[in-house]
Amino acid sequence: MKMVTKSLFLSCLLSLGAIAQESSPTVEKSLTSTPQSQKSDIRLFRADNTQGTITPKSIEAAFEKAGFVIAANNDMNFPFKRDFKETSFDIYNLMVVFRKDTALALAERYPEIGLFTPMSLSIYTKKGEKSISVASLDVKSMAQMMHIPEDNPEMIALGEKIEEALHSAMPKGKFVPLPYTMQKPKQELITRVTFTQKGDDWEEAKDDFETAFEEQLAPNGFVMAGFTDLNYEFEEHDKEWYYFYDVYSICKIAVIYEIAKHHPEAGALAPCSAYKYQKVGEKSIHMAFPNVYKWIASMDIKDKASIDVLLDAQKRFEDMLHKIQ
Repeated sequence: MKMVTKSLFLSCLLSLGAIAQESSPTVEKSLTSTPQSQKSDIRLFRADNTQGTITPKSIEAAFEKAGFVIAANNDMNFPFKRDFKETSFDIYNLMVVFRKDTALALAERYPEIGLFTPMSLSIYTKKGEKSISVASLDVKSMAQMMHIPEDNPEMIALGEKIEEALHSAMPKGKFVPLPYTMQKPKQELITRVTFTQKGDDWEEAKDDFETAFEEQLAPNGFVMAGFTDLNYEFEEHDKEWYYFYDVYSICKIAVIYEIAKHHPEAGALAPCSAYKYQKVGEKSIHMAFPNVYKWIASMDIKDKASIDVLLDAQKRFEDMLHKIQ
């Protein structure tokens, strides 16, 4: 798998910009609900770690053994201490993983696979505690947001592999409930953007987008922590579905720092994956990402400081998007 991971530390709120176009982009937001009976769509797996033998690296190794590609596994305590002079955690890592076979099996029929390919997990121990926890988004929720049937065999297999990796890494661990019930979504949870390619050369248009996009990141407080070229893997298997299919990990340290104070499980949504793709034979460039309202709904976020930092990041993304036009 061709993948570029820049040496920038994660946190998260994504943003995705615009590509060269003939007209203004069409922006759509979709409301994706979660079954009323489901208390939370973030799963928390916890184990005693009194001896300190379970580490982010040992968890990473278990996921690799289960067939996952590790796109990133970053220690967030470094940027927390650097930028905010303190941390609430003895361990706080954000890990980004995916399975090539899942992407290959689903990408042709379900182009929104990039919303959670790669997927994110947080690995953490609060200061003074002797347990270690791993948070991830429920596979059913991922499927729902990607418009994949919950009973799709590939998604079921993905969920089984996640559990296999967790139990291997933390043999005495178990899933524990979170102390809240997720909110019924009141806002759109996915932002989708469509652009029309300018001219006949899709490669030139793609290059123009990437240049304009990356130039806007730093001024808006975002960093690109990772970049995954899924189409490379597709082409390696002679699958010519797309001219390109790229997934960005776009991060904002201030967001994950603030949210993690009360919701360390936020790493199930951070860093966020934002895809851009163009199908062969088409002139439409599609982009999408789970927006901040997904965070608010899934984690029942109500405190003003968290809401403010999330909405500020969302606004900065939208402003950036318009500036790139």
